Amino acid sequence: MLALRAVMVALHAGSVFAQTVMVAMLAGAMEESVLGGRRTPVLVIMVLGLVTVQVVLVHVWRLVTMAQRGTVFSPAAFRDVHLVIGAFVVFALLVFALGVVLASGEVVPPVVVALLGGACLAAVGVALIVLVLRILLAQAVARDVEASQLWAELAEVI
Repeated sequence: MLALRAVMVALHAGSVFAQTVMVAMLAGAMEESVLGGRRTPVLVIMVLGLVTVQVVLVHVWRLVTMAQRGTVFSPAAFRDVHLVIGAFVVFALLVFALGVVLASGEVVPPVVVALLGGACLAAVGVALIVLVLRILLAQAVARDVEASQLWAELAEVI
């Protein structure tokens, strides 16, 4: 858990750095490049993409905390899981939008657009994997409720 938290802190710090420093540097560099006309949509998509990464990190952190406390198999965990799924779907849509923005014209090679399509598909795949994990979480919560009811009935019998 400690290693996971260290990685998440590093990723969050990197995303904040990218939002503040790298986006500003990229904005300046794009002014004079062939992408100058597409600078605003590209930068907005990048910033929003970084926000989705931060949303995932915050809610995974909350789920890790719940796992450490032994409360992850509760209805409270669903909110965080839903937000993680939503963030991956939004990220996939942003990557798709970036591909559309870059595909118009002949400025960007088609292979870059194809790679963005693959990244979009990967993000959708991760969202689907988390959805399957959400289904498993729902089953575990249902089993936990059922076990609690059985224990209560057993206590009444004894």
